[in-house]
Amino acid sequence: MPPEKREVRSAPRRARTPAYVKNRRGVKNWKEANAWFDWRGIEDVECITPDQAGVARGKMMPSKKFTSNTSLALPSAVFMATITGGYPEDGSGFSYPEDDGDLKLVPDLSTLSEVPWETDPTAQVICDLVHQDGRKVEFTPRNVLRNVIAAYEKRGLKAVVAPEIEFYLVRKNPDPDYPLTPPVGRSGRPIGGGQGYSIAGVNEFDELIDDIYHFSEKQGLEIDTLIHEEGAGQLEINLRHGDPVELADQVFLFKRTMREAALKHETYATFMAKPIQGQPGSAMHIHQSVIEKKTGRNVFANEDGSESDAFRHFIGGMQKHVPSALVMFAPYVNSYRRLTQAASAPVNTKWGYDNRTTAFRIPRSDPSSRRVENRIPSSDANPYLALAASLACGLIGMTERTEPEPPVSGTVNEDEIELPRGLIEAVGLFEEDEALRTLLGEPFVTTYAAIKKAEFETFMEVISPWEREYLLLNV
Repeated sequence: MPPEKREVRSAPRRARTPAYVKNRRGVKNWKEANAWFDWRGIEDVECITPDQAGVARGKMMPSKKFTSNTSLALPSAVFMATITGGYPEDGSGFSYPEDDGDLKLVPDLSTLSEVPWETDPTAQVICDLVHQDGRKVEFTPRNVLRNVIAAYEKRGLKAVVAPEIEFYLVRKNPDPDYPLTPPVGRSGRPIGGGQGYSIAGVNEFDELIDDIYHFSEKQGLEIDTLIHEEGAGQLEINLRHGDPVELADQVFLFKRTMREAALKHETYATFMAKPIQGQPGSAMHIHQSVIEKKTGRNVFANEDGSESDAFRHFIGGMQKHVPSALVMFAPYVNSYRRLTQAASAPVNTKWGYDNRTTAFRIPRSDPSSRRVENRIPSSDANPYLALAASLACGLIGMTERTEPEPPVSGTVNEDEIELPRGLIEAVGLFEEDEALRTLLGEPFVTTYAAIKKAEFETFMEVISPWEREYLLLNV
């Protein structure tokens, strides 16, 4: 008799781990978010959004509450506050809401990522703001940038940007009455200036930079290059080109990441425009190009590779409207200490080919990669507002067919300053530019101008060391 057949039981199949749970950054929906949390053992979620200064505001909660369709809200006053925590007075079109009603936080799950410096497994997600009836809140920074991008899309266009952001590492300084000083590197000596592109200068902070890269990778932030700039302890990070909202998100998160990495090494990271007297200021250069959505063609180049009308008009718009938008590129009194004559920062509205003394530089590139670099913004600018303002100026130029001045060669940064010299002057020009007001939206313009006026008045209450040194006994 043939041997009796034994029943063969197949081993239970292991469920495949979905690819999306391994994403460093972003999921598509709430089902994926739940799996993403479970796979990582996430306990808490930070729901954050940038205020007018680019500071992260929001709420923290357990992950199970976050995924249970809970309602999130912040007071509208959060987005009307000054950098000092005060509030502007009513006037000039601005009025503070009497009820200080709530604005709803709507998580953008495409921004979901880990918070790598937390000891417990924690996630973060950037949120948009809407009114209780679902309408967009027009004066919040992320929505201001989205509105400008929508204006491009109405014309069948897509903006592409690549920010470069400079910052300083400085010694810990808990007392604001004392000046900031350069940090001590691994050599045990204070860092000196004049180390532009120095690898040895970068190596002074090897351990800190390792943490920067580690933290950035865990969050899905794509750093292109890192260099040591001219200033003592001044670094620059370049981000890859892409969608403006996505890149603004990355700069927003990178600033937070850099501060946390520096604190881990008993150092401050600062994005002040001019933190140390006698040292160069810190900029946030913005590379910009415009793509035709249907064809993917760079509209700055004709089919034969020559410069297009759109390219000239974009530059023309920048030349005409950037001075009026300067308050969005240089938002604080300290920002204007960087914009001084014969310094590294441009104080003109000129443009030229591969000329770093001009405000609007055209880097060397193939026609398909032709772009305009805006070199005016300070590193202290809110990245959402800086990108919105820069792209808005270019779009107005293309819409109105604004012709630029001829390009320049040679040094042009030692001539007359063509930009506002201070915050309050910049606010005045900002309020007067009707084209910018229309594109950026009345609610934002009035709110932002009121905040800046209030910040200027607060600054005027402070007596500086210069005044005590030269006026105390001499006048």
